[in-house]
Amino acid sequence: MSEQEKKETTGGPRPEEKLLADRRAHMDAVKAKGIDPWGGRHDGTASIGPIVAAYEEGREVSVAGRITGRRQFGKANFLDLRDWTGKIQLYVKKDIVGDAAMELFNLLDLGDLIGVKGKLFKTKTGETTVEVMEFRVLTKSLRPLPEKWHGLQNVEIRYRQRYLDLISNPEVMETFRKRSLIVSEWRRWLSERGFIEVETPMMQPIPGGAAAKPFTTHHNALDMQLYMRIAPELYLKRLLVGGMEKVFEINRNFRNEGISPRHNPEFTMCELYWAYSDYNGMMELTEGLLMHLSRLTSTTGRVPFDGREFDFTPPWPRKKYLDLFQEKAGFDWFDHEKVVAKARELKLEVGKRPHEAIANDVWEHLVEADLSGPVFVIDFPVELSPLTKRSAADNRVVERFELYIANMEIANAYTELNDPIEQRERFERQITAKEEGMERIDEDFLVAQEHGMPPAGGIGIGVDRVVMLLTDSKSIRDVILFPLMRNLE
Repeated sequence: MSEQEKKETTGGPRPEEKLLADRRAHMDAVKAKGIDPWGGRHDGTASIGPIVAAYEEGREVSVAGRITGRRQFGKANFLDLRDWTGKIQLYVKKDIVGDAAMELFNLLDLGDLIGVKGKLFKTKTGETTVEVMEFRVLTKSLRPLPEKWHGLQNVEIRYRQRYLDLISNPEVMETFRKRSLIVSEWRRWLSERGFIEVETPMMQPIPGGAAAKPFTTHHNALDMQLYMRIAPELYLKRLLVGGMEKVFEINRNFRNEGISPRHNPEFTMCELYWAYSDYNGMMELTEGLLMHLSRLTSTTGRVPFDGREFDFTPPWPRKKYLDLFQEKAGFDWFDHEKVVAKARELKLEVGKRPHEAIANDVWEHLVEADLSGPVFVIDFPVELSPLTKRSAADNRVVERFELYIANMEIANAYTELNDPIEQRERFERQITAKEEGMERIDEDFLVAQEHGMPPAGGIGIGVDRVVMLLTDSKSIRDVILFPLMRNLE
């Protein structure tokens, strides 16, 4: 019988319980010295990364962070200290810090947060190190960090306990720092071009702006059923009516649908509208914005993703939706009998669904796998686009595009329909077809349009998917700090 089995058989403490008990004993010993184990402000704290990058022999520094490594060589003790900008080595010696400090040092555990003051030097191996003159306990860690090659590679632990993922995987921290930089620069770029950022309701009495199943909620005081927004579109267009000619919102949307490496029920979208523009203007804007953002992670505009490289240099190809369908299917998108036959051949749902839903499923199945991009798919059938203006060149289609990069839909844009009479007719057809996200007609939106909505271009760009591309992240969960997870029970 192993020692582990003996402990479990006799009811003795298991290793995990022993570790937790030891850490609490260290906490109690720190308290017994009259020291608060939860610390406080640490004055003069500087970021570790810049200190290491701009090394200066003998410079006095003050740093704070988490202990992630510990080594001892004779009387010399070394710690690894990490903050969110980098890691530095600490050299702790009794002759320098004194007896009382060494007693406290011996009560430190991996994962503890400490503040340190000392002088910079380099070891014989060239590692930048702080010779510690004094240190403070800022937070005692009562639980051990996961083993480096064990729990941290488990995606369930990484996503459920993101704090452990951030502590243990510096590349994950860097991904989210890049996400913050990308979104900040996104806002700045639009602001420089005259767009103003606005906020519209997340809880809406009538869901609209997309074909998606909403989440429902209830407002007790008003005794109202409300819907978490599936898109901000109809509210942003009201602002066009009111005279806000360039508006955008970086918003959270909620769609009660499946989860996959490219879908999360709660996601971030940038939606914007530009009065007196159209879908051509949206293409030019999108090329400029994404080329600019690509330079945050690639100086050449060539973006590596999933083992491939994508050139963001404009202009990007424009390919017509119906032409792509004809090329792949070998027949016309409007040929109902052939569309249904192909759908059945591909084992896609048919039932009593409308022609456009079946045909679009066939399109996605046959075409999307070849849309490496960047490429604009333009001029969609009018049946798929209830909020979009018809093409003057072909009455069967509307002035709409979807942007594809790496076979992912990144953006969806229109020349906006501003005819309230035709808009009502399209809404009524959606109601008849019982489309998801169309519970009832938003009469106030139509009233707004009847007051005169200017011609406009509008676009929704998936922020999470853009961050995926620019950080070479394979799953949307890798760029959302707290993705939705199934209950553990």
